[in-house]
Amino acid sequence: MDMHTFYTRRMLLRYSRQLVAARRLARYDRLIGKGSRDDPDVEKEKRRDMIERVAREIMENLIFAGSDNPVVREVKNRLSSEMGEELVFRYPPDDPDLKIFRSASDGEETELPPGERQVVMGRLWDVTLRTVDATML
Repeated sequence: MDMHTFYTRRMLLRYSRQLVAARRLARYDRLIGKGSRDDPDVEKEKRRDMIERVAREIMENLIFAGSDNPVVREVKNRLSSEMGEELVFRYPPDDPDLKIFRSASDGEETELPPGERQVVMGRLWDVTLRTVDATML
């Protein structure tokens, strides 16, 4: 008789936990469903935040590290076509700052001055955002 009571209690405890979990999931579902149907600005903001995070990751880790990723190639090609010249991004071993070089047709590279570098970085950010936005679902 004692064993039967133990199993019954255990079954009721498990059922109680399932009910609590079901209520919690129903509440989350209502909040998510209501937010997406009633407020499209929330969805746009979430997408924009995700695009910015991915773009930042692409800029920091892939472009400056020299990746051969298709998105990185597309960003570099778009930037080169917008700027009208080939640009090379490097972190020299003896300098902690990023250096941007203009690549000439003869293979010679000249470093961009700080003012031009800021313009290039702004354009790079815009191009990266547009590229990530176009490729994200």
